Amino acid sequence: MLSISKPPAILPDRTQTAVPRSIGLGHLSSKRRDERSVVDDFFCSGSLKVLFPKARHDLNATLINTSGGLTSGDQFEFSAIAGTASCLTLSTQAAERAYRATDGPAKVTNKLSVAAGATLNWLPQELIVFDGCNIERSLEIDLSEDARLLLVEPVIFGRTAMGESVHEGRFQDRIAIHLNNQLIFIDAVKLIGPIAKMLRRRALAGSGLAMAGLVYVGADAEAHLHMVRNWLPQTAGATLIRQNMMVCRLLASDGYELRRVLIPLLNWLSGNRVPRTWRL
Repeated sequence: MLSISKPPAILPDRTQTAVPRSIGLGHLSSKRRDERSVVDDFFCSGSLKVLFPKARHDLNATLINTSGGLTSGDQFEFSAIAGTASCLTLSTQAAERAYRATDGPAKVTNKLSVAAGATLNWLPQELIVFDGCNIERSLEIDLSEDARLLLVEPVIFGRTAMGESVHEGRFQDRIAIHLNNQLIFIDAVKLIGPIAKMLRRRALAGSGLAMAGLVYVGADAEAHLHMVRNWLPQTAGATLIRQNMMVCRLLASDGYELRRVLIPLLNWLSGNRVPRTWRL
């Protein structure tokens, strides 16, 4: 399991940009107290802030990038541990934005750990990619044998309602999940150069401008599969890639159509735990 004795230090990469635009660092762990999940340990600094909306039994945390978006030189690192038998739900206050970059990438690193009997819902709102962006993201998750996980990572390439399009850029994203220190899932996306042209390829996005990856780990994963498949449009699919692990991929024409499918799906799989920020 992930062990953190003190918050890791983030230093600006001087080889890529002289002055970083913003740096954010945070760590949160939960524990079970009676019938509730509460904060066990918490730290944040810089441009990363965390709010704790009221929840009946779970611990809900909302991550906020106070700099307003991501661009060259930005560096954000967040770690979280769902302690034994606790339930931790993590989301964001709004959609994140990857703006045009002029010198080097923005880097976002998230490391999560789920202890025995614990549940972690990783439910960030969309990452909106702008023309000329340069962003590198990584998400690493360490699960115990009977841990539960619901993970979604939605991405939108330009806001169609605003007449925006993404012609070129650099978007690199990596998700890795370990069970008892054994790698059980890895997913990587690398779009470098003419993104609009790549998204038009039938084998990639078929001109879809919004996509999401969803992973559900739990003993009832197979029981959910039939209903989830009936819920999904023709541009999405779901399968069991191993016992107790369901993976979904969704494509949509825009962010609205993606949300129209995602919100009820996430609400079902999370047991009605989708944060209010998703519903606005």
